[in-house]
Amino acid sequence: MEARGTARLDEAVRRGRTPGLQYVAVDASTTRFAHHSGLADVAAGRPLRADTTMMAYSMSKTITAAAVLQLVESGAMGLDDAVARHLEWQPYGPEITIRQLLAHTSGAPSPIPLRWVHPAADHATFDEKGALIQVLRRHPRLAFAPGSRFAYSNIGYWLLGAIVERTTGRPFTSYVAAEVLGRLAVDSRELAYAVLDPARHAAGYLEKYSWFNLVKGWLIDRALIGDYAGAWLRIRDHYVNGPAFGGLVGSARGFAAFLQDLLSERPRLLGERARAWLAEAQRISGGPIPMTLGWHIGENGAGRYFFKEGGGGGFHCLMRLYPAQRIGTVVMTNATGAGVTALLDAVDPLVF
Repeated sequence: MEARGTARLDEAVRRGRTPGLQYVAVDASTTRFAHHSGLADVAAGRPLRADTTMMAYSMSKTITAAAVLQLVESGAMGLDDAVARHLEWQPYGPEITIRQLLAHTSGAPSPIPLRWVHPAADHATFDEKGALIQVLRRHPRLAFAPGSRFAYSNIGYWLLGAIVERTTGRPFTSYVAAEVLGRLAVDSRELAYAVLDPARHAAGYLEKYSWFNLVKGWLIDRALIGDYAGAWLRIRDHYVNGPAFGGLVGSARGFAAFLQDLLSERPRLLGERARAWLAEAQRISGGPIPMTLGWHIGENGAGRYFFKEGGGGGFHCLMRLYPAQRIGTVVMTNATGAGVTALLDAVDPLVF
């Protein structure tokens, strides 16, 4: 398996699909396969290593969901609590619930969030709540009646972060760092809400000859557009405005530790009830939807699996959990257009 998996992954780098990548597959107790290759920094020729960090973007949402389900399981909040009970200042009224935010059925709108970022140099003084309130003022109306449809919403998960803060009395990132990431015993330099070791962080890139590069000026802040290095355009370092919907920075093995805990007989993060919630397909008035309270649901030749993808300015990643095989896999790349779904489709069956 190792030789075939390595060849598949190295081929993606060799063919210019991404400057570099990491892949890790785990079961409940061991690492089945891990590989990294390519470059973390094209211009400098710096290799991408196993401990190199990359932006995870929306892959962060499943970690946010785990934090919320922890609090529900402890009795600090209820799945069917009205969001207004915890955030009286949100504009969407009394009908939407925490369950609906988790399952993307609340009707909260989801404009393209590519400009909801700020330069890394501004991070220490960035006002996250002010940024959220500004977004809510621009998008104050629900897109549909709560519970009637399934539609992805970054705003919904941003609100979940604010609910965690209100419930715990702690900043969202501090709570998750201690009660979720801290319990995984992962080096914080490999899974955190900030780049804690710049020397181990990858540069993110757009492919020079791509549609996204042609329209980048309309989609992302021009201040984040860097220089070309061969076939790649660098995106300058930045952070997502809302950590709960897309703020984690990590390595593939950092995220693999989260997957491994979900597979464990004695998990550190969630009890039996919360793990069941995380694995149960949700429903709307028209029937079941391909979403749990934190995972999207997919299916391939291996059967049903749970997944969460993340992509944005310079990075693209994807993690999956296969319940029947009791395997978790994650791939992280430093290219916005990298075909992460095709990579996992090709390499994951080799692990089984």
